[in-house]
Amino acid sequence: MPNVLTLAPGDDVGVVLDEGGPVPRGHKVALKDIASGAPVRKYGQVIGAATAPITAGDHVHTHNLRFAPELRGDSAYDTHTQTLRPSGDTPVFDGFVRDDGRVGTRNYIGIVTSVNCSATVAKLIAREAEKRLLDSYPNVDGVVALTHAGGCGMTLDGEGPDTLRRTLQGYAEHPNFAGILAVGLGCEVNQLQDLKLAAGPNPVAEMTIQDTGGTSATVRKGLEELSELLAAADAARRTPVPVSRLILGLNCGGSDGYSGITANPALGAAVDLLAGYGGTAVLGETPEIYGAEHLLINRAVTPAVGDAIRERISWWERYASAGGGTLDANPSPGNKAGGITTIAEKSLGAVAKGGTTPLRAVYKYAEPVTENGFVFMDTPGYDPVSVTGIVAGGAQVVCFTTGRGSVFGGKPAPSLKLCSNSETYRHMTEDMDVNCGEIADGAASVEEMGRRVFDLIVATASGERTASERLGFGEEEFTPWQLGTVF
Repeated sequence: MPNVLTLAPGDDVGVVLDEGGPVPRGHKVALKDIASGAPVRKYGQVIGAATAPITAGDHVHTHNLRFAPELRGDSAYDTHTQTLRPSGDTPVFDGFVRDDGRVGTRNYIGIVTSVNCSATVAKLIAREAEKRLLDSYPNVDGVVALTHAGGCGMTLDGEGPDTLRRTLQGYAEHPNFAGILAVGLGCEVNQLQDLKLAAGPNPVAEMTIQDTGGTSATVRKGLEELSELLAAADAARRTPVPVSRLILGLNCGGSDGYSGITANPALGAAVDLLAGYGGTAVLGETPEIYGAEHLLINRAVTPAVGDAIRERISWWERYASAGGGTLDANPSPGNKAGGITTIAEKSLGAVAKGGTTPLRAVYKYAEPVTENGFVFMDTPGYDPVSVTGIVAGGAQVVCFTTGRGSVFGGKPAPSLKLCSNSETYRHMTEDMDVNCGEIADGAASVEEMGRRVFDLIVATASGERTASERLGFGEEEFTPWQLGTVF
């Protein structure tokens, strides 16, 4: 038997820690004989059923393990779950306090597009502003063009248009923006006046390419408008703010067999600290809680919150079926190469990002997050789409865990990359912020790493730049969820 990590008493499989053996590092090995058809446990939970007899020491993976929805865990409300306040004073970060009391961690100007037809013009304006104007405004972090593929060829009303408009509204009102330039074409379905961006708390200037006189005229006009927005934004200064004002977005991508035992639990420990101090953390990726949703329902503060999780899972089952798929098809080839076999196994590791505190609310995609503590937002598992919704909901910082090595960033919210294993961290050091692989290496505990992650969240909120910011990520990753009919 190789060097194996057993995660819970009674588990049927453990995680291999050694390199070079017959079972790859990060993959599962049987700790005992398992009969064909018998449930297989990891994390103390059922991750699937054996499809053939398995002998102790065998590699357990796609060739002998299947997802078993009939064996999914039971859910019941546990009213004893509590949010524990850490000892000591509430930490503070240096944030930008806006006139209406909202708090930003960055000081950007955003260019919001109503339709894909105005995307190139928005990018031209941002590029010219960066070249010609930004040096004169040292307290502004940049000009961000938020372009997307939708905005026309859709119904006037319904789930699709509502989702897009809610997303654009969330970004236009985001506290990490000091002002917004909105650019439309003019004849699109998603009209600027329907978005009502000017009614939000951020200063907004609006124009359409057709009314302004074409591409070049719109770029010139856009630069004029940006000059005024930049001058006002440059006056902002950071001031101390309690971490209770933070909304932290949680996401994972390129997960591997270590994600559920290092990076995700460490992030969960940081979430418990943040929630204990009165802050907020938002878990998403509904297809990646499938098979582990009972763990969230068990922590719901009311039956209505738990029922909202159940309703979203049912919606996703119908949504996947309508597209000819199933939710248990979720683990990607990269996930499987990293040791993850079933969606239940992936989900059990993914929900660890949410820590142990009560689940207080469930939100629609891009819906404003208003409840403090640990909450859930219905988002797809596709990382850019998921994070776009969470940031639209108000997250000012994002923590993104990865095992295989996802590259990601999402302006205007800085994104911290938490790597689950030391090998990937060494291989992609410039893309990563934290090596949570130290937990598997025996160099740190989950609690110690969680405190380090929490401290880095606070430093990032105060202006410390993340790896993805230094590399220039953040604009192309703005990807609103496209729902509904496209004509």
